[in-house]
Amino acid sequence: MTTTEWALLLALSLLWGGSFFFNDIALRSVPVFTVVTARVVIAAILLTALLRARGTPLPHDRHIWLAFMGMGLLNNAVPFTLIVWGQQHIASGLASILNAATPLFTVVLAHVLTADERMTRDRLAGVLIGFAGVALMIGPAALNDMGTSVAAQTMCLAAALSYGFAGIFGRRFRAMGVAPMTTATGQVIASSCVMLPFALIIDRPWTLPAPDTVSIAALICVAALSTALAYVIYFRILATAGATNLVLVTFLIPVSAIVLGTVFLGESLLPRHLAGMALIGAGLAAIDGRIATRISRS
Repeated sequence: MTTTEWALLLALSLLWGGSFFFNDIALRSVPVFTVVTARVVIAAILLTALLRARGTPLPHDRHIWLAFMGMGLLNNAVPFTLIVWGQQHIASGLASILNAATPLFTVVLAHVLTADERMTRDRLAGVLIGFAGVALMIGPAALNDMGTSVAAQTMCLAAALSYGFAGIFGRRFRAMGVAPMTTATGQVIASSCVMLPFALIIDRPWTLPAPDTVSIAALICVAALSTALAYVIYFRILATAGATNLVLVTFLIPVSAIVLGTVFLGESLLPRHLAGMALIGAGLAAIDGRIATRISRS
């Protein structure tokens, strides 16, 4: 990759890692469903405005919008809600590490659900190493009881599983002739339609105390920076560097989330959490294959 592409990749990891940081701040005075709804609604407004500025119309085909709804559920509404709920009980850095299990789930799901992304020996080894890291992080508490912390970690893992399904589901948009930025916009519009009733019925935000300025700023940042701007950068990298290079962002997101959580939120992680992150990183490296290839060539 070029220097510019590496810079964009680092920026993307900071934006997506920052989403855990912004969630943590917003949750201090805003309930879960309202946090998620604000994120997708603001992002939908910004991305729709961007498409219009580029002269790109949204599709009118009913089948495409049904696909947007499926993608919005799997890639936004469900995982965002699970992660934000989990972050009420665990540190943002730990949530980001668990989220890094997404490629592990994706590899397994792709083997089962697709015909052209079969499991290889290296990928299987990477999956096993990565899930060993997940088990190490959750720890023996999972065997004894389902306490709040274990439940929160399980929610974050379920979000990673949802992202894995989204990665498989999203393959259809190329065949449908839908451009990536249009897909990004359509999915946040669809997820906004899903989340808005939940926020209105469950949270009833008009009955709650007004959120403080910091929480409002965090909501705007998670929507504008970690969602709308992140998608713009994501598809820019995808177009020039390809999906294989783009997956490297998975290695970097926990780093930025942990740094932000430690410096600004006073969070700390247990040694087993860091050891688990190292195992997940090793598993992702095995799945990616480039490090092993370079070692074998040297």
